[in-house]
Amino acid sequence: MKDLKELKKIEQYADQCMKCGFCSFFCPVYQEERTETSVARGKNYLVKEILKGNQEFTKEMGDIIGLCLLCKRCVAMCPAKTQIDRVVVGARAQMVNEKGLGAIKNFAFRKVMSDRKAFGNYVKLAKAFQWLLPKTEGNIRHLPDFLKALGQGRNIPALADKFLREIVKPVYKPQNGEKPKMKVGYFMGCATDFMYPELGLKFIDFLTKRGIEVVVPESQSCCGAAMYFSGDFETGRLQAEKNIAAFKDVDYIVTACGTCSSTLKDYQKYLPDTEDQKKRFEEFEKKVKDSMEFIIDIMKVKPEELTLKKEFEGKAATWHDPCHLVRYQNIKDQPRAILKGLKGLKYVEMPNADLCCGMGGSFSVYHYDITKKIAGKKMDGIKSTGADIVVTACPGCMVNLTDNVLQNKMPQKVYHLLELVE
Repeated sequence: MKDLKELKKIEQYADQCMKCGFCSFFCPVYQEERTETSVARGKNYLVKEILKGNQEFTKEMGDIIGLCLLCKRCVAMCPAKTQIDRVVVGARAQMVNEKGLGAIKNFAFRKVMSDRKAFGNYVKLAKAFQWLLPKTEGNIRHLPDFLKALGQGRNIPALADKFLREIVKPVYKPQNGEKPKMKVGYFMGCATDFMYPELGLKFIDFLTKRGIEVVVPESQSCCGAAMYFSGDFETGRLQAEKNIAAFKDVDYIVTACGTCSSTLKDYQKYLPDTEDQKKRFEEFEKKVKDSMEFIIDIMKVKPEELTLKKEFEGKAATWHDPCHLVRYQNIKDQPRAILKGLKGLKYVEMPNADLCCGMGGSFSVYHYDITKKIAGKKMDGIKSTGADIVVTACPGCMVNLTDNVLQNKMPQKVYHLLELVE
């Protein structure tokens, strides 16, 4: 009898599914693929078949459970409140236990991304060769169609001249010279570190201007989203333990990446292997705040008192809800409050603003054709607003939105909300 340890953990969620198929109306992947295995109900059925002993973890089964953005639209709309994200991630973890990670992910997760120093060195190596890729617009580099393994023709931001880890200080005191209102730890995140270092510096400046002490622990690691959403719970737990240790002496842990804040909060949801671990992960979660909720809910900043940067005066802006903000963390009103409060900026709500952009981390690497189709609907929403700029709060979404804006030859520019504020 096989040890179905990870599946047993999520069996209660799989049992919640009523097989009504309501999820098919909201699943971005199903709307493009129209196959039962691409929707929550189909995946849930197959997982239950494994639990019953009627199904094995074959390559085909692995492909099916991999074909999910984990956007949680199905979870948000499910009449039975089935947490299919936990079912899918649990199934991936079970498959890794039985079949292993595979050579590429094993190297990427366990040899590179889990080792902060090694990760930085490998990205530096990549940076040394990025000049070979043609530029399209600004610092965006186009990956030609023949480089299928790298991105199938997608546009990606160039790696920064200097990574955030190379220029950030370990401690930033309040700029007014007074006693700090609180001490927060800044979590960088990989995309901010390697592609958007100016965003990290901007957020630190925003906090210290308002009397907050910011520490940036050198010992922090990757949040672990890529690892544990792929089913590598072993490496995910390793990342969790590193980050908990790195941020043990702060009042809050803040980040400007919606995926990172969600991932740090959800250690307690997906990863605990013991009761002690669960308790520690839960305590850690209480300290984690995304930039949007921290500014509005903790700092109590009044949006109308914020100053819009001059370059955005007279512009019309629309907001894209990152899945990891709106559904994973229920952060929806805070960014809109900021955008509506900025004098000189016109806010236009986008139709289906919470529709996934199609990024889904490694999903867009393995299923870029589907990503582009899903992003196409997001582009239609952006076009309908007539907005000059698209604003969001997740670097992953920024990468995908920028790619598709360029692919569709649209005039809009993509920004993180923090970039709009003085």
